[in-house]
Amino acid sequence: MTDTLALRKAPTTEGSHAAGTLAHALGDAMRAARGKVSFGQPLAPRSWFRVGGPADCLFQPADGDDLTSALSRLSPELPVTTLGACSNVIIRDGGLSGLVVRLGGAFASIVTEKDGLTVGGAALDVTVAETAAEAGLAGLEFLAGIPGSIGGAVRMNAGAYGSDIAAVLDWAEIVTRSGDLVRLHAGDLRFGYRRSALTDGSVVVRARLRATAADRNDIAARIANVRAARESSQPVRARTGGSTFRNPDAATSQLKAWQLIDAAGCRGLMIGGAQVSEKHCNFLINTGGATAADLETLGETVRSRVMEQSGVSLHWEIKRLGIPSTETGGAA
Repeated sequence: MTDTLALRKAPTTEGSHAAGTLAHALGDAMRAARGKVSFGQPLAPRSWFRVGGPADCLFQPADGDDLTSALSRLSPELPVTTLGACSNVIIRDGGLSGLVVRLGGAFASIVTEKDGLTVGGAALDVTVAETAAEAGLAGLEFLAGIPGSIGGAVRMNAGAYGSDIAAVLDWAEIVTRSGDLVRLHAGDLRFGYRRSALTDGSVVVRARLRATAADRNDIAARIANVRAARESSQPVRARTGGSTFRNPDAATSQLKAWQLIDAAGCRGLMIGGAQVSEKHCNFLINTGGATAADLETLGETVRSRVMEQSGVSLHWEIKRLGIPSTETGGAA
């Protein structure tokens, strides 16, 4: 591990002192880590949008014990952010302060059982769906249409094509911000539409998903249908981050988010290098030169136009993380 932290420069003496204190606290906490630790690590290459600033400290734990030990040593006032596949986040141009946890291969195991699978938090959703199909286990086909990892899917109750995590989860093992490993059953997580009760700084390291025995060919056919539907309706080959806004409650509007966006005349709208997808207007895309500020400003512009046109307030589904850059004028 490198002892010197490459933190962003602070503009004032007070800011420099705070950065130095942060550097010292992170350095002390991570010195005994067995996993990979790096400072000032660029995050844009890890994000599906390909935007965002660096992480103060990026930690890829060697295993669960390494993760619990590191978090237990970390001062409680220091922020902890967990990144999965980075498929549904905008990392702001100023980067992420504190500790950024990225789970690697040690957390990607998939174990099949007669009535379900036990999977690591870093296992990709699509890989879980495919593994279940090969084992003749049905009920997880919807995961083939979600570009992310199981940890993120549990945190946001990811869903698509008629099902979601809440419908299949037995339990999830969580490492809390204080470094404790706890097992929470589905009811403990108080799932709602695209949300759970998981607290900030906690990390999903393992989950148990229910499934039922079925014909392998039938399961494979359903996965193929999910993939075909996604390919035909979404800009899957673009630099995007999945659905930008949650669909409104039925009591608020019978229209889906994309319909409200389309009706507000936002299809194809551009700000800088960011564009509302022509193919599916609840997707933002980086056309090649977008900043995180471009994407976030475009999203807020869409929200404003939808509110003006329909009176509906759209809520972000994509997570926006980190510090806006004063140089790029990022939205707060």
